[in-house]
Amino acid sequence: MQAKPEKPRLAWAVTGSGHYLEECLDIVRDLDDVDIFYSRAGEEVVRMYGHDPKEVTPSGRVYRDRAASSPPVGLFYRGDYHTLVVAPATSNTVAKMVLGFSDTLVTNIYAQAGKCRIPSIVLACDTEPEMDTPAPDRIVKVWPREVDLAHTHKLRSYEATTVVENPDKLLAALTARLKEI
Repeated sequence: MQAKPEKPRLAWAVTGSGHYLEECLDIVRDLDDVDIFYSRAGEEVVRMYGHDPKEVTPSGRVYRDRAASSPPVGLFYRGDYHTLVVAPATSNTVAKMVLGFSDTLVTNIYAQAGKCRIPSIVLACDTEPEMDTPAPDRIVKVWPREVDLAHTHKLRSYEATTVVENPDKLLAALTARLKEI
């Protein structure tokens, strides 16, 4: 495990969605003191969209979902992070967060952030009944299922969790949070 940073940092988790991926990566690149946590699918999708996962945050640490026990969760216990951002968050990740599953790196750090009273900001991908979303080679129309929309709605009620619908609202919520600390 790496040395504890001098001051708490921002933890940013990326899941396997191309929806708002480019906008999220743009926000990350403009931040200081941020570490990236990739789900397995998140790392794959970042590559599919033409990015090197290691280069998204050249000055930050990068964690990948490669261990059953998610060792990086210990960083939340020792106070390395002041905020967790999960963006973009797939419907699968949102459902697991709502149901309390912590079986991936991302869902595990979300659970541990909550247990440590570290605020989370989640950019859920499924927020509207009909959406246009980028695939690696084109824009496609998608219709999120009612269950996906219901999970997004339910996550809004969770303590220390802010759910946003688009990158502008993500940036506004993150800016407000950074001013608090």
